[in-house]
Amino acid sequence: MAAAKKTNSGTGARSASRSRGAAKSAAPAIIEFDKDQELHAYREMLLIRRFEEKAGQLYGMGLIGGFCHLYIGQEAVVVGMQMAKVDGDQMITGYRDHGHMLAMDLDPKGVMAELTGRRGGLSKGKGGSMHMFSKEKHFYGGHGIVGAQVSLGTGLGFANQYRENGNVAMAFFGDGASNQGQVYESFNMAQLWKLPVVYVIENNKYGMGTSVERSSATTDLSQRGASFGIPGEQVDGMDVRAVMAASEKALEHCRSGKGPYILEMVTYRYRGHSMSDPAKYRSKDEVQKMRTEHDPIEQVRKRLIDAGWASEDDLKSIDKEIRARVAEAAEFAQTDPEPDASELYTDILL
Repeated sequence: MAAAKKTNSGTGARSASRSRGAAKSAAPAIIEFDKDQELHAYREMLLIRRFEEKAGQLYGMGLIGGFCHLYIGQEAVVVGMQMAKVDGDQMITGYRDHGHMLAMDLDPKGVMAELTGRRGGLSKGKGGSMHMFSKEKHFYGGHGIVGAQVSLGTGLGFANQYRENGNVAMAFFGDGASNQGQVYESFNMAQLWKLPVVYVIENNKYGMGTSVERSSATTDLSQRGASFGIPGEQVDGMDVRAVMAASEKALEHCRSGKGPYILEMVTYRYRGHSMSDPAKYRSKDEVQKMRTEHDPIEQVRKRLIDAGWASEDDLKSIDKEIRARVAEAAEFAQTDPEPDASELYTDILL
């Protein structure tokens, strides 16, 4: 999407010499959204927020089994990237994947039905929360193995280069996964072959229950590709405008044949690592401070009202509409039939 004007970013820019000429990239100016962009971002993020809240409720009722990792608090990351990509660009991520699927315009009914293991789920009810795909929408999962999606996303980038289709693969992973060996193997291959891949590190500060300060020797994760000469930058992952600006820059870098790019999205999850995590490793005050001062949806809401582009009643109407859509998805996920037993023997690769 085009933007009319830009202002200085609050993220700042620091540069230092790196091996093979790599340097910390200066963050682009924050894009000032127009009315349509603000409303689009508000709707998309609110859909993810309300969907995840409902998924949490269904999990508590015993209607969703297995693991369930909610995306509440991190909505600006995937929505900002979705606003910057072009048709054909791919996304691949880990197990915290519901928000990515919704941002890629997948039907909330299909996502919720997969959570409850129903026939109408995106993986026919056989994948559950962590394993959903859509070739049509260029979404390649949903992966439960920590860091596995990074090498697969690198493969998507190789396919783009081989086919000369001009598309870019976006591989999302967390601060915890950034310490995996296969991540560095992927970095090396992607830079060696100049593959069009944007590596998106969603740094929500806690890999499971361990803070990034306790688990990572270097906490500037944007520089994890420095030894390979891969440029990277830190981004305010709670501001959808900053995310879109950085994403446009990174995608253009990859699309122009310059090789991979790393974006560290500094964000925050409000809930535990999964629904089974009480998150006792951080204080309630810490979480409340983030909600009060940095919530990605509230930032857009305030800008819409301050600019006179929407009233309180307008935004309540949007919320009501989205709640109804999510309720419909939840109803479908509880009434749709379970897969036939014969499905146990389909979609098996030997």
